Amino acid sequence: MIIHVVQPGETIVTISEYYQIPIDRLILENGIINPDNLAIGQTIVIVQPETIYTVQSGDTLESIAEQHGVTTMELLRNNPYLSDREYLYSGESIVIKYQTNKSETIATSGYIFSYIDKSVLIKTLPFLTYLTIFNYRATSLGEIIATADDTELIQLAKSYGVAPMMFVSTISGEGIASREVNYEILSNPSIQDSLINNALQIVKSKGYYGINIYVEDITLDNINNIAEYLKNASAIFHSEGIRIVITTTPVTKSETPDASFEKLDYSKFAEFVDGIIFSSYDWARYYSYPSSIFPVDFLRDLLDYAVSIIPSELIFLGITTLGYDWTLPYVPGATEATVITNENAIIIAAENDIPIQFNEAAQSPYFYYKDSSGNMHVIWFKDARSFDARAALAGEYNLQGLSLWTVMRFEAQMWLIINTQYYIERRLGIS
Repeated sequence: MIIHVVQPGETIVTISEYYQIPIDRLILENGIINPDNLAIGQTIVIVQPETIYTVQSGDTLESIAEQHGVTTMELLRNNPYLSDREYLYSGESIVIKYQTNKSETIATSGYIFSYIDKSVLIKTLPFLTYLTIFNYRATSLGEIIATADDTELIQLAKSYGVAPMMFVSTISGEGIASREVNYEILSNPSIQDSLINNALQIVKSKGYYGINIYVEDITLDNINNIAEYLKNASAIFHSEGIRIVITTTPVTKSETPDASFEKLDYSKFAEFVDGIIFSSYDWARYYSYPSSIFPVDFLRDLLDYAVSIIPSELIFLGITTLGYDWTLPYVPGATEATVITNENAIIIAAENDIPIQFNEAAQSPYFYYKDSSGNMHVIWFKDARSFDARAALAGEYNLQGLSLWTVMRFEAQMWLIINTQYYIERRLGIS
């Protein structure tokens, strides 16, 4: 695999000719939406196919998979655009295998909301081990409120061999966690019992594979209470053969460019759960200092600490899939950044003829631009280099896997990179 960074004067045609890969395949594999006006500094992932097959009349995905000794899920991972199709076309070429040297297997977990575009979900499911559905909110009485009917999503995940996970938190639809509700739950064992039993009923009645509990606002004062709560939850869920994982956001200082985290004793949770996800639930607003969300240098420091106190095979590394746009000058606690897709960030750079810069320590691209009113902005986002550096940490630290927040959009380059680096674990028998 090669990550090509677009240089001045290069076009999709010259890049295609240099690597001897058809233009349409470069566009499809990378999800390029600006092929006629590439931005300087934009990335394009180059992966040479090992085996290409030309579709014949009467072929189906199943027949092609059987003919080449692969699975239909492998074909969909190597040709995700086929998920949008009802039929194959005679004469078109599809990739059976890529030239890769992958040898490790990891688990992948993707978060979705109930309103996800089904075509995006269908395209994403072949790449997932677990699908975590963000749909349930806990109350101060231990009740659980559902925001939508998730039955169809659960069944769809299972049909692709993906294990659906129920997600429980105090987070509202606006992305705000309730510290008050969290305090009530942790300080009252009877409320905890109600919450655990209500969650168990939903998991069993809906057919979830497991539960993902958001452990929020961890402090030195409440960490033992959280551990006791997880001990009780674990005993009940594990007795029913139900997987239990937790997600936590490391406590960070975000007012300065140098991110740091509080070294809490996560080992207190390790013996009770099947996985610990370190993730950042960035929402549609962000008030931190303009910088990369979870930069790689920060992630290395976090993982160095985490693997020193808990087994590495329990850990999922969270990867955020979006970028942010700050209006400058930045005022701590007042300047609000807005979410932006990686594709839209590239379009802004291309249309304004602004070279995309890259921060090596953070492994994240960024650039400055002026809007139509003359206001200066800075955008930090993700590109192929960002995803490659973060995905590589899973193998380097021998982690259980990667957790993607969110998979509401299909990130073609991210999945191409993960697919060429790792085999993806499957829990429900469809590989």
